[in-house]
Amino acid sequence: MRFLWSVDGWRRGFGALVVAFALGLVLGAASSAARAEVAAADPIDASMRTCLARSDMSSAAGQVQCMDTARIAWKTAMDNAWQQLQQGLPPARRKQWEKSQASWQASRDAEKQLLAAVFATTRGTRYVLAEADMQLQPVRDRALALRGAVAGINAGGDPPRRPRACGADARCEHAMFDLNRYYRRLQSKMPVHSRSTLTRAQKAWTVYLNASTPLLDERGRIDVIGARVATIKRLSETVGND
Repeated sequence: MRFLWSVDGWRRGFGALVVAFALGLVLGAASSAARAEVAAADPIDASMRTCLARSDMSSAAGQVQCMDTARIAWKTAMDNAWQQLQQGLPPARRKQWEKSQASWQASRDAEKQLLAAVFATTRGTRYVLAEADMQLQPVRDRALALRGAVAGINAGGDPPRRPRACGADARCEHAMFDLNRYYRRLQSKMPVHSRSTLTRAQKAWTVYLNASTPLLDERGRIDVIGARVATIKRLSETVGND
């Protein structure tokens, strides 16, 4: 099988719908259901839910501000977890994590350009909220992943068993098949002048996946790929909408 790459009034009436929509986006888009459940009571998420439900934040701009505030808070949480992780790793393992983190950041930078290109083809408040959510979720997921790695070190557990090659793991192979299917769909629907943005973003994500695979077990790799499938599928269903 060949893959393109190697390896989801304002206060009364519509306002209430915006709150529900935003909450559904944020709480439903985590890459792992178990991880989302563990993080459901996190103060950052609780604060965001409170913000989204406030009458003075019920405009589209207010809802985006709530999500942007949460994204910044998750960025701080990620940075704190990263500092803790570095302190607890032996030198060889630290280098692997540094490579993973650098490639994650590069992938995020490329992803911002892709999101801008996709959402430039849309119109409507719901897509303004969707873009804010898609800026938030990867930062939240990465913060939770780093926190999990820190917790594993503190518990004295062994490093994850390195996964088999994707072609030897049926779940991985199936996930990559889905990823490539939705990638082709998104590529075909994007304006021609924006397709290079998609190519760059996907290449950067692939570098991130390859750099992170040695730090993951097979379930962790599926989480990473599954999150990407959800993202590309969502973008393929969004591009060109009004």
